[in-house]
Amino acid sequence: MRDYYLLGRSGLRVSRLALGTMNMGTGGFHAAYGRTEEEAEPIFRRYLEAGGNFIDTADFYTAGESERILGRLIASAGVRDRLVLTSKFTNSTDPTDPNASGNGRKNMIRALEASLRRLGTDHLDLYLLHTWDRITPAEEVVRTFDDLVRAGKIRYAGLSDVPAWYAARAQSFAEAHGLTPMINLQLPYSLLTRGIEPEYVPMAQSLGLGLTAWSPVGGGLLSGKYRRTADGLAGAGRLVTAGAGGRPVSDRDWRVIDALESVAGELGRSMAQVAINWVATQPAVGSVIIGASSPEQVDGNLAALDFEIPGELRERLDQASAEPPAAPYSMFTPRYQSWIVSPGLGIGDKPAGYAPPVFNAAAPA
Repeated sequence: MRDYYLLGRSGLRVSRLALGTMNMGTGGFHAAYGRTEEEAEPIFRRYLEAGGNFIDTADFYTAGESERILGRLIASAGVRDRLVLTSKFTNSTDPTDPNASGNGRKNMIRALEASLRRLGTDHLDLYLLHTWDRITPAEEVVRTFDDLVRAGKIRYAGLSDVPAWYAARAQSFAEAHGLTPMINLQLPYSLLTRGIEPEYVPMAQSLGLGLTAWSPVGGGLLSGKYRRTADGLAGAGRLVTAGAGGRPVSDRDWRVIDALESVAGELGRSMAQVAINWVATQPAVGSVIIGASSPEQVDGNLAALDFEIPGELRERLDQASAEPPAAPYSMFTPRYQSWIVSPGLGIGDKPAGYAPPVFNAAAPA
C-alpha cells in the first residue's frame, strides 16, 4: 500500500486505507470486541510495514484506552512524525460534568488536551468533531478549530457524522472569514449504506472535503461471516457474539450480500475485499477506515486495493444496492432534468479537460 491521496483541498497525504482503532482496548462501550495492547501491537505493526500512515481514533473509544495504547505503540515504534494521527471529540467522558461532552469551545479544548496526554504527543495532525450535538453553532466550532491550529495543537480540522447543511455552513463560514477550513468529512458508507450519495458527495466535492468512509463492510454483514436463518442472523462474527443475534436484515440487504458473494467469487477475492474496494473507488472518497482483529485480517483488508472491479461487475453491485432517490433528489435525474432543457439540445456543464459533462439532458433516465 504505497498510494497516498491528498485529503480534501489540502496538501496532507494520507493512505487510501486508514487504520481504525476503535477495538484497541477492553474498556467502555467497545469492550465486547476489544483487543489488549499485546494483541493490538502486531496489528499496528503490520499496517505500518505495509506503508500505512493514517491512524484514526477517538477519546470515546474503549473509554480512552485506544488513545493510551496508540500512544505507547507509536512511541515504541518511533514513528510519530510519519503518521497522520487523527482523534475525535464530542461524546461524554464524564457523566457528572455537562461540559465534558458536546461541541462547545470549552469541551473542544478540554478534550484535545486530554487526548494529547493519552497519546503522548504535543499535536494532532487531524482533529474531528465526532458527532453533531444539535445545539453548538457551527461558527463556534470553526473559530475554535482555527484557534487550535494557530496554537500549534492541531494541523488540520474536519467533521464526522454531521448533517450536510451543517458541514456546508461550517466550511462556508471558514472560507468567508479566512479561518481554518475543514478538509475531512467522516461518514458511514458501504454497499448497504449509500445514503450519503445524493447530498454529501457533491457537497464534499464542491467544498473541498475529502470523505473518509467508516464501516465499509456494513458492520461485518458484507464480510461473508454471516448466513441467513429462520431466526434471523447466524455466524461467528461480533454481530452475533456481542449480543446482536437476530438483528433485522432486510430483503435488500440480502440481495446486496448475494450479489457481493457472486462478484467476489468471479474475481477470486473475499467479500470484504470487494466491499472495501467498491467504497475506496467511489467519487469523493479519500480514504476508507478499516478495522482488524488480527494481523492476518490487516493483510486481507490491505489487499482490497490490489485489483480492479470490472465495469460489468461494478454495475451488478450498483444495481443490487441501489435505492430509488427520495424527493427532491429524484427530481435531479436526467428524466426530470429533461423538463428543464429540451431533449436533443445536449446542454450540460462545460467539460474540464478530459471530464465528460456532468449531465446530458438527452441521456436516458
